Amino acid sequence: MITAGIDMGAKTIKVVVLRDGEIIGRAVTLAGFESREAAEEAYAAAVSEAGITVDEVERVVATGAGRGYAPHSGADVSEVASDARGVHRLFPAARTVIDVGAEEGRAIRCNEQGKVVDFALNEKCAAGAGAFTEAMSRALEVDIKALGAMSLNSKNAIPMNAQCAVFAESEVVSLLHAKTAKEDIARAVHDAIASRIVSLARKVGFKPDVVLIGGLAHNIGFVDSLQRALECEVLVPDDPEYIGAYGAALAAAEV
Repeated sequence: MITAGIDMGAKTIKVVVLRDGEIIGRAVTLAGFESREAAEEAYAAAVSEAGITVDEVERVVATGAGRGYAPHSGADVSEVASDARGVHRLFPAARTVIDVGAEEGRAIRCNEQGKVVDFALNEKCAAGAGAFTEAMSRALEVDIKALGAMSLNSKNAIPMNAQCAVFAESEVVSLLHAKTAKEDIARAVHDAIASRIVSLARKVGFKPDVVLIGGLAHNIGFVDSLQRALECEVLVPDDPEYIGAYGAALAAAEV
């Protein structure tokens, strides 16, 4: 059976195409202002990479914040459900899933069957999402891709007191004026996000194995901060931003 999952994220749209549960095509594109058109573009690219035609896709399931606007979709599942399903397929021993995207973070506790037991969301504050690192990298005048590696070179742990991205940006500027090393500020940024996410994980009663997915999972500085805060290893799959779409495609095979 050929199925597809479309993850309509706030910043990017991801599509995964499966044949009998194996990935044969995928694509990602910026959501932009016309998310449906962007999803059509990503869907066509993923189908093309799979070497099939659109007519050969038997079922499509959508997930993500904008899933109601997903093209070709015959059903949809929540981000929490798709995350849990995708992670369980790759990491059967996973009991906690942490998903941090551009504008939202979530912690999910799963049982041995990969079913959701509990979850908590951080959807109203950028301080617990990837947008926070983007704002702080601008304040530091550092490329967003270099921010994570920079934080690993920190020699001093410093607190970041502001809980709002706007005030945190002002705090970064003040720290720079005080001649604080950029490496230390970068670590403080990642520690601040990790603190928010760990509070969600503690709400749901996290247990190992812990798996981190979403775009921020590519940030080695954040992974380091999260592991220190949780005091346990955090597993990161290959291409962690696709796990939601992957879970949706798996759900399509079960409809």
